Amino acid sequence: MAHAPLVRIERIGRERQPVVVIDDLVPDPDRLRAAAEALDYRTMGRHYPGLRAEVAAADVAAYLAPITGLVADVFGCRGDIRLISAGYSIVTTRAFDLTPIQRLPHFDGLEPERIALLHYLDGAEKGGTAFYRHRSTGYETISADRHASYDRALRQDVAHHGLPAPAYIAGDTPLYERIATFAAKPNRALIYRGHLLHCADLPEQLDFTPDPRTARLTVNTFLMA
Repeated sequence: MAHAPLVRIERIGRERQPVVVIDDLVPDPDRLRAAAEALDYRTMGRHYPGLRAEVAAADVAAYLAPITGLVADVFGCRGDIRLISAGYSIVTTRAFDLTPIQRLPHFDGLEPERIALLHYLDGAEKGGTAFYRHRSTGYETISADRHASYDRALRQDVAHHGLPAPAYIAGDTPLYERIATFAAKPNRALIYRGHLLHCADLPEQLDFTPDPRTARLTVNTFLMA
Protein backbone atom coordinates (compact mmCIF):
# COMPACT_ATOMS: atom_id res chain seq x y z
CA MET A 1 0.00 0.00 0.00
CA ALA A 2 1.40 3.39 -0.99
CA HIS A 3 2.37 5.83 1.72
CA ALA A 4 -0.24 8.60 1.87
CA PRO A 5 0.28 11.46 4.33
CA LEU A 6 -2.82 13.22 5.64
CA VAL A 7 -2.74 16.99 5.10
CA ARG A 8 -4.85 19.79 6.50
CA ILE A 9 -4.35 23.56 6.50
CA GLU A 10 -5.43 25.79 9.36
CA ARG A 11 -5.36 29.57 9.36
CA ILE A 12 -4.67 30.97 12.79
CA GLY A 13 -5.16 34.24 14.63
CA ARG A 14 -6.29 37.58 13.26
CA GLU A 15 -3.62 37.53 10.59
CA ARG A 16 -4.94 34.19 9.26
CA GLN A 17 -1.48 32.81 8.71
CA PRO A 18 -1.43 29.22 7.37
CA VAL A 19 -0.19 26.29 9.42
CA VAL A 20 0.03 23.05 7.46
CA VAL A 21 -0.46 19.89 9.54
CA ILE A 22 0.78 16.66 7.97
CA ASP A 23 0.20 13.35 9.68
CA ASP A 24 2.38 10.38 8.63
CA LEU A 25 4.97 12.62 7.00
CA VAL A 26 7.48 9.87 6.22
CA PRO A 27 6.94 6.16 5.59
CA ASP A 28 9.53 5.02 8.16
CA PRO A 29 9.89 7.45 11.09
CA ASP A 30 11.66 4.80 13.16
CA ARG A 31 14.59 4.99 10.76
CA LEU A 32 14.91 8.73 11.39
CA ARG A 33 14.78 8.13 15.13
CA ALA A 34 17.44 5.43 14.90
CA ALA A 35 19.66 7.82 12.96
CA ALA A 36 19.05 10.55 15.53
CA GLU A 37 19.92 8.30 18.45
CA ALA A 38 23.33 7.50 16.96
CA LEU A 39 24.49 11.12 16.65
CA ASP A 40 26.46 13.46 18.90
CA TYR A 41 24.60 16.62 19.92
CA ARG A 42 25.89 20.10 20.64
CA THR A 43 24.69 23.62 21.31
CA MET A 44 23.80 25.54 18.16
CA GLY A 45 23.13 29.25 18.49
CA ARG A 46 22.57 31.36 21.58
CA HIS A 47 18.83 31.08 21.99
CA TYR A 48 17.71 27.49 21.39
CA PRO A 49 17.25 25.88 24.85
CA GLY A 50 18.80 22.59 23.98
CA LEU A 51 21.02 20.58 21.66
CA ARG A 52 21.04 19.83 17.97
CA ALA A 53 22.63 17.45 15.47
CA GLU A 54 22.61 17.66 11.68
CA VAL A 55 20.26 15.50 9.62
CA ALA A 56 21.85 13.50 6.80
CA ALA A 57 21.41 15.20 3.42
CA ALA A 58 19.79 12.12 1.86
CA ASP A 59 17.17 12.02 4.62
CA VAL A 60 16.40 15.72 4.18
CA ALA A 61 15.98 15.28 0.44
CA ALA A 62 13.69 12.28 0.98
CA TYR A 63 11.22 14.04 3.24
CA LEU A 64 11.29 17.37 1.39
CA ALA A 65 10.76 16.05 -2.14
CA PRO A 66 7.10 15.01 -1.69
CA ILE A 67 6.04 18.28 -0.05
CA THR A 68 7.82 21.03 -2.00
CA GLY A 69 4.81 21.52 -4.25
CA LEU A 70 2.54 21.84 -1.25
CA VAL A 71 4.86 24.38 0.37
CA ALA A 72 5.00 26.39 -2.85
CA ASP A 73 1.21 26.43 -3.20
CA VAL A 74 0.37 27.30 0.40
CA PHE A 75 3.03 29.95 0.92
CA GLY A 76 2.98 31.46 -2.56
CA CYS A 77 6.56 30.64 -3.53
CA ARG A 78 7.68 32.15 -6.83
CA GLY A 79 11.06 30.49 -7.20
CA ASP A 80 13.06 27.54 -6.02
CA ILE A 81 12.80 26.46 -2.39
CA ARG A 82 16.22 26.57 -0.73
CA LEU A 83 17.28 24.59 2.33
CA ILE A 84 18.74 26.70 5.14
CA SER A 85 19.33 23.98 7.74
CA ALA A 86 17.96 20.71 9.10
CA GLY A 87 18.68 19.39 12.57
CA TYR A 88 17.49 16.91 15.14
CA SER A 89 16.62 18.95 18.22
CA ILE A 90 16.40 18.10 21.92
CA VAL A 91 15.09 20.46 24.62
CA THR A 92 17.47 20.19 27.60
CA THR A 93 17.23 23.51 29.47
CA ARG A 94 15.21 23.39 32.67
CA ALA A 95 12.89 26.24 33.55
CA PHE A 96 15.12 27.81 36.20
CA ASP A 97 18.04 28.00 33.73
CA LEU A 98 16.16 29.83 30.99
CA THR A 99 17.42 33.24 29.92
CA PRO A 100 14.79 36.01 29.82
CA ILE A 101 14.42 35.77 26.03
CA GLN A 102 13.86 32.02 26.26
CA ARG A 103 10.81 32.62 28.46
CA LEU A 104 9.02 34.40 25.59
CA PRO A 105 7.60 33.27 22.27
CA HIS A 106 10.20 33.60 19.56
CA PHE A 107 10.43 33.98 15.79
CA ASP A 108 12.93 32.26 13.51
CA GLY A 109 13.64 35.22 11.25
CA LEU A 110 12.12 38.42 9.93
CA GLU A 111 11.56 37.21 6.37
CA PRO A 112 8.06 36.03 5.43
CA GLU A 113 9.79 33.73 2.93
CA ARG A 114 11.44 31.75 5.76
CA ILE A 115 9.46 28.54 6.27
CA ALA A 116 9.77 26.19 9.25
CA LEU A 117 9.07 22.47 9.02
CA LEU A 118 8.76 20.91 12.47
CA HIS A 119 8.57 17.11 12.51
CA TYR A 120 7.66 15.38 15.77
CA LEU A 121 9.21 12.01 16.51
CA ASP A 122 7.34 11.75 19.85
CA GLY A 123 3.74 11.95 20.98
CA ALA A 124 1.68 14.45 22.93
CA GLU A 125 3.32 13.47 26.22
CA LYS A 126 6.49 15.32 25.07
CA GLY A 127 4.68 18.52 24.14
CA GLY A 128 3.52 20.25 20.96
CA THR A 129 3.76 23.80 19.64
CA ALA A 130 1.80 26.97 20.42
CA PHE A 131 1.46 30.28 18.58
CA TYR A 132 1.01 33.70 20.19
CA ARG A 133 -0.12 37.29 19.73
CA HIS A 134 1.80 40.10 21.41
CA ARG A 135 -0.89 41.96 23.33
CA SER A 136 0.33 45.54 23.24
CA THR A 137 1.06 45.62 19.50
CA GLY A 138 -1.36 42.96 18.31
CA TYR A 139 1.45 41.42 16.25
CA GLU A 140 1.34 37.71 15.49
CA THR A 141 4.22 37.89 13.00
CA ILE A 142 7.41 39.92 13.36
CA SER A 143 8.66 41.24 10.02
CA ALA A 144 11.45 43.72 9.28
CA ASP A 145 9.05 46.66 9.28
CA ARG A 146 7.58 45.61 12.64
CA HIS A 147 10.73 44.64 14.48
CA ALA A 148 11.68 48.05 15.89
CA SER A 149 8.17 48.83 17.16
CA TYR A 150 7.85 45.32 18.61
CA ASP A 151 11.18 45.67 20.41
CA ARG A 152 10.17 49.06 21.89
CA ALA A 153 6.79 47.78 23.00
CA LEU A 154 8.27 44.63 24.54
CA ARG A 155 10.76 46.69 26.55
CA GLN A 156 7.89 48.85 27.81
CA ASP A 157 5.91 45.72 28.70
CA VAL A 158 8.80 44.35 30.73
CA ALA A 159 9.28 47.69 32.47
CA HIS A 160 5.62 47.66 33.46
CA HIS A 161 5.03 43.96 34.23
CA GLY A 162 8.55 42.78 35.05
CA LEU A 163 10.42 39.90 33.46
CA PRO A 164 8.47 36.66 33.03
CA ALA A 165 9.17 34.06 35.70
CA PRO A 166 11.76 31.42 34.76
CA ALA A 167 9.44 29.05 32.89
CA TYR A 168 8.50 28.09 29.37
CA ILE A 169 5.48 30.10 28.30
CA ALA A 170 2.34 27.99 28.56
CA GLY A 171 -0.81 29.87 27.65
CA ASP A 172 -1.91 33.46 28.14
CA THR A 173 0.30 35.92 30.04
CA PRO A 174 0.15 39.68 30.63
CA LEU A 175 2.40 40.12 27.56
CA TYR A 176 1.07 37.46 25.17
CA GLU A 177 -2.15 35.72 24.18
CA ARG A 178 -2.06 32.18 22.85
CA ILE A 179 -3.87 32.02 19.50
CA ALA A 180 -3.41 28.35 18.57
CA THR A 181 -1.83 25.17 19.83
CA PHE A 182 -1.01 21.93 18.02
CA ALA A 183 -0.44 18.66 19.84
CA ALA A 184 2.55 16.52 19.01
CA LYS A 185 1.96 13.13 17.45
CA PRO A 186 4.58 10.67 16.23
CA ASN A 187 5.39 11.41 12.57
CA ARG A 188 3.30 14.59 12.53
CA ALA A 189 4.75 17.73 10.92
CA LEU A 190 3.82 21.39 11.10
CA ILE A 191 4.80 23.84 8.36
CA TYR A 192 4.52 27.59 9.03
CA ARG A 193 6.18 30.92 8.37
CA GLY A 194 9.14 31.34 10.69
CA HIS A 195 8.25 34.92 11.59
CA LEU A 196 5.15 33.75 13.47
CA LEU A 197 5.52 34.13 17.25
CA HIS A 198 5.66 30.59 18.61
CA CYS A 199 7.12 28.36 21.29
CA ALA A 200 7.26 24.72 22.27
CA ASP A 201 4.23 23.85 24.41
CA LEU A 202 5.91 21.66 27.01
CA PRO A 203 4.31 19.55 29.76
CA GLU A 204 5.36 20.26 33.35
CA GLN A 205 6.69 16.72 33.79
CA LEU A 206 8.98 16.77 30.76
CA ASP A 207 12.32 15.07 31.31
CA PHE A 208 15.04 17.43 30.07
CA THR A 209 17.51 14.61 29.51
CA PRO A 210 20.08 15.06 26.72
CA ASP A 211 19.73 11.37 25.82
CA PRO A 212 18.06 11.27 22.36
CA ARG A 213 16.58 7.85 23.15
CA THR A 214 14.24 9.37 25.76
CA ALA A 215 14.35 13.15 25.15
CA ARG A 216 11.79 15.29 23.34
CA LEU A 217 13.08 14.73 19.83
CA THR A 218 12.05 16.75 16.80
CA VAL A 219 13.43 17.39 13.32
CA ASN A 220 13.64 21.13 12.68
CA THR A 221 14.06 22.14 9.03
CA PHE A 222 14.25 25.72 7.79
CA LEU A 223 13.62 26.71 4.19
CA MET A 224 13.75 29.92 2.18
CA ALA A 225 10.92 29.94 -0.30
